[in-house]
Order: sequence, then C-alpha cells, then structure tokens
Amino acid sequence: MTEAKEADAKLIRLLKTCIVIGLCLILLGIYLHNFSETMEAMGVTGIIISAVCVAFGMVLSLPTKMYLTFILVKREAENRDN
Repeated sequence: MTEAKEADAKLIRLLKTCIVIGLCLILLGIYLHNFSETMEAMGVTGIIISAVCVAFGMVLSLPTKMYLTFILVKREAENRDN
C-alpha cells in the first residue's frame, strides 16, 4: 500500500510541476506579446512565437489541473471511507 501512495505522491509532484511550467510559459507568452520590443520588431513571427508559448502553457496546465483535481477528489473519498 505504501508503494501506491509513493507512486501517487510522485505523480502529484510531477503534475504540479507541469502546472507551474505551463503557467510560466503562459506568462512568458504574455510578456513577449505585450512588453517585448524584439517581438514587436519581428512582426508576425514575434506574434507566432508568443502565441506558441501561451498555447504550450495551456496544453501543460489545463488538462493537468483537471487530472490533478480528479486524483485529489479520489484520495479525499478514500480517506473519508477509511
């Protein structure tokens, strides 16, 4: 049983790390789009780069949040049953 809890703890840590990386990418994309003169000088290519950062950030953070919430709700139900 402890191996399962250790595996869950590692999975939760990995998911939280993915969320943080995703949020950092979203913030980087916003920064590049709004405050970076280099991206403005690049024109359409700069817009694409900042949009890709935001898109990958969302891919990493949103589904991970849903799965992490599912795991935590399941764990809470198991703890309530015991």
